[in-house]
Amino acid sequence: MGSIVVQAFITLDGVVQAPGGREEDRESGFEHGGWQTRESPAEVGEIIEEWEGRTEALLLGRKTYEIFAGAWGVWDENEPGFQGWLTKRYNQVPKYVASRTLSELGWKNSRLLGPDVPAAVQKLREEPGGEIRVWGSGNLIGTLAAHDLVDEYRLVVYPLVLGSGKRLFSDGFPLARFRLLESRALPAGVLVNTYRPANAG
Repeated sequence: MGSIVVQAFITLDGVVQAPGGREEDRESGFEHGGWQTRESPAEVGEIIEEWEGRTEALLLGRKTYEIFAGAWGVWDENEPGFQGWLTKRYNQVPKYVASRTLSELGWKNSRLLGPDVPAAVQKLREEPGGEIRVWGSGNLIGTLAAHDLVDEYRLVVYPLVLGSGKRLFSDGFPLARFRLLESRALPAGVLVNTYRPANAG
């Protein structure tokens, strides 16, 4: 059985929008793109590399898929270091995309989930396999949470308040209770927290 794992870089006020680049997501006039890249200690990269070594598939909403396809989908797999390694890994693993508007996907090994996203994800989850990784994709995460389809949340929490931007747990997110499995404080003040839904085994 696979497990659906949500990973996110998140601020103290819950913002997850455009952590990686200034132009990554300017929706609603967001001016703080790239905040995670500027604030991130080296230890975070090591943790992400460990986590991504367990990624067997990506599960993405349309906007995040398009951002990833325009980056990891075109970057050079032979680039030295983490970027080349993760580019190769993301190109190899299956990518499952929730979208009402896309009819074709250009990034290799990408597949549309179809109109019934919860049923399609439940089927994926029941198949043998490891971690199915969710990055970004706030609307999709809300849908998954509403159908009890998220097995774990891994949140890298930055001691930073942006005051605006898309939040992971936005208004309308379904009621959820969590158990803290692990918490690690990095020297720069970043917390790495792992949660499971309280009703999970």
